[in-house]
Amino acid sequence: MSQYFKIGKFAASFGLSGELVLQHSLGKKTTLKGLEAVFIEAQKDNFMPYFIESTSIKSDTETYVKLEGINTKEAARILTPKEVWLEEADFNKHTQKSAPIAFLGFSIIDEDKDLGEIIEVIEQPHQILCTIMYNGKEALIPIHEASLIKIDKKNKKIFVELPDGLLEIYD
Repeated sequence: MSQYFKIGKFAASFGLSGELVLQHSLGKKTTLKGLEAVFIEAQKDNFMPYFIESTSIKSDTETYVKLEGINTKEAARILTPKEVWLEEADFNKHTQKSAPIAFLGFSIIDEDKDLGEIIEVIEQPHQILCTIMYNGKEALIPIHEASLIKIDKKNKKIFVELPDGLLEIYD
């Protein structure tokens, strides 16, 4: 089974021919060159492919996307504000390595204990919140200069020192 990574959402339709504005967290301006399809989660863990006809850069965090079969403004509006996902290989190819979203799939380690794999990254002004599954529940782990010890990109691990009591709220 393919693994999918959320990169952003279709924020708006653009023009009259069904173009969409993709707001993304890939960390760089991109036309998504070479990308054949994006995915939208139709149901939990059921991803529908949408094939790309053309793309162009709007800004650092936005790309215009024209999808096959979406030819009117009304058809494009149905896809807003849906989240957009990429398969793992495409995610790795199109994400800037220094972008916080590149931490998806990394494990968070606190005092030699593997807390879980990062399934979502939420960027905030002074910190990054990483969502993991901890004791069967979604837990938000803050990553900022006071809690971060080191990042091991080779082994996909983030070492942190979490504040006392943070994990107890998820027990």
